[in-house]
Amino acid sequence: MTANKTPVRRSAAAPNQADGDPAGSRAAILAAARAEFAVHGLTGARVNTIASRAGVNKQLIYYYFGNKDGLYRSALETVYAEIRTQERSLNLGQMQPVAAMESLIGFSFDYLSQHPDFIGLLNHENAAGARHVRDSDAIRDTNSPLIELIAQTLARGIKARVFRLGVDPVEFYISVAGMSYFFFSNRLTLSSIFGRDLGAADAVAAYRRHVVAFAMAGLRP
Repeated sequence: MTANKTPVRRSAAAPNQADGDPAGSRAAILAAARAEFAVHGLTGARVNTIASRAGVNKQLIYYYFGNKDGLYRSALETVYAEIRTQERSLNLGQMQPVAAMESLIGFSFDYLSQHPDFIGLLNHENAAGARHVRDSDAIRDTNSPLIELIAQTLARGIKARVFRLGVDPVEFYISVAGMSYFFFSNRLTLSSIFGRDLGAADAVAAYRRHVVAFAMAGLRP
């Protein structure tokens, strides 16, 4: 309890800095936090660095988020909310089952390609025992609608006889995410081992096609 009270007390005057654009200040802090935590994790990240990147006074961070732990949790929740919001915007329910699954698989790959900070955050969170993700109702709540949507799409595909029976929606999502995650999180070592530049645009595009084709093959009757 003491750890939470102390930062708030130090930041009594902090709101003045954000009076003009509090939402913008919070967004800037969270963006800076994502970048810092992705590289250094919770333990190694520095609040001073985050404040400098965000262009705010350090006390404003304490005012909004309580302490570094609260900021880290908020950064994780923001990332998960972002990816789920973008997944919902795909409108998979309005597509034919095959097109819907291809769109979801491609999106999952593209998101990791465009957001290396998400990979860094997950690496650090897993190494630390996933305590913050495990204790976050907000993160769990964002996953449920996605799994339900996948289940509905699978059911529509089975009815249309384009998908096979017996595919678990959670296992399917883990498989799709895993293929993309492993590629991006281990690209440097894989490039060295196999003598290929897996960071090259044509290599990324080729592996994206492979992931989509491989996952879709697993759904066919």
